[in-house]
Amino acid sequence: MTGVRVLVGTRKGAFILTSDGKRSRWEISGPHFPGWEIYHINGSPADPDRLYASQSSGWFGQVIQRSDDGGRSWNPVGNQFAYDGNPGTHQWFDGSQRPWEFKRVWRLEPSLTDPDTVFAGVEDAALFKSTDGGHNWQELAGLRAAKGNLWQPGAGGMCLHTILLDPENPKRIFVAISAAGAFRTDDGGQTWLPINRGLNSPFELPDSSAEVGHCVHNLAMHPSRPGVLFMQKHWDVMRSDNAGDVWHEISGNLPSDFGFPIVVHAHEPETIYVVPIKSDSEHFPPDGKLRVYRSRSGGNDWEALVNGLPQQDCYVNVLRSAMSIDRLDSCGIYFGTTGGQVYASANSGDTWDAIVRDLPAVLSVSVQTLP
Repeated sequence: MTGVRVLVGTRKGAFILTSDGKRSRWEISGPHFPGWEIYHINGSPADPDRLYASQSSGWFGQVIQRSDDGGRSWNPVGNQFAYDGNPGTHQWFDGSQRPWEFKRVWRLEPSLTDPDTVFAGVEDAALFKSTDGGHNWQELAGLRAAKGNLWQPGAGGMCLHTILLDPENPKRIFVAISAAGAFRTDDGGQTWLPINRGLNSPFELPDSSAEVGHCVHNLAMHPSRPGVLFMQKHWDVMRSDNAGDVWHEISGNLPSDFGFPIVVHAHEPETIYVVPIKSDSEHFPPDGKLRVYRSRSGGNDWEALVNGLPQQDCYVNVLRSAMSIDRLDSCGIYFGTTGGQVYASANSGDTWDAIVRDLPAVLSVSVQTLP
């Protein structure tokens, strides 16, 4: 029987939750790297036993860890993230220019076909690539050439937090940066195009439809349709049917169009999930009710999924990397909260169970469907 491995990064270590295909009973391993912030932990689609983790501390800096046995043991690999050439400057909150400064790795995205190739999205925003299992990292500096001098931090920093690899075109990559926007390369990372046409940010930008500067929170795609993208923006849920060339809003009847995560059902390309938060100043669910919203029509028409979720006095948040799916026949949806709960649904969101509680605040959730 196939199984599921849920990789959870938290403020105080990493946890690995495993179950068989029934997903009714879970084993918990951890904390791995106790006391460290684990911004992201992710597994290779090409080798389920190859895992990568971003281990960060305000005191001790950044460490990239790798496991070759599914998380039973770990070893540090390369940690030199040097910007290519003269990195120049980017914009600050007050409009002044500041030098680029590496702080931490927000996202690790292994190649779809090679376990030794992995991409890293970092703060200050840049994209790095390793082809030797994480030992050495090279910046894909063409990304910062896409008007990087106009990028500026969002409230959480100027971070490259989302990396999507096109399963049909290995030279096409999508990334999202807070607060710069979404970008696409069609030549393996040599050159990049801002793909923000149709985004509107009247409260964040002097020019509400500027080419760069939008605070994009997350991107998602279904592997069968890599030209269709979904976006959770600072405000607004958006969709593009032409690989990001143009976006249109699909927020529809959501109680709030502010939020962080967005994911697509494993087998239904028009079924998407978001977790609305009240506002950018009040990072908790509207009315204190934790609700996942599902659209089966690609947006605009949304239904609240509440069965098994707390519907009163709930004031947790769900961060941008803290929601994921499995690829079993009955698609599983998973998300973690800043209150330390990880919720799972084995039936596409119809019902939910907390598969673990009382963890440190959850930063990321990634899921592997095991053979």
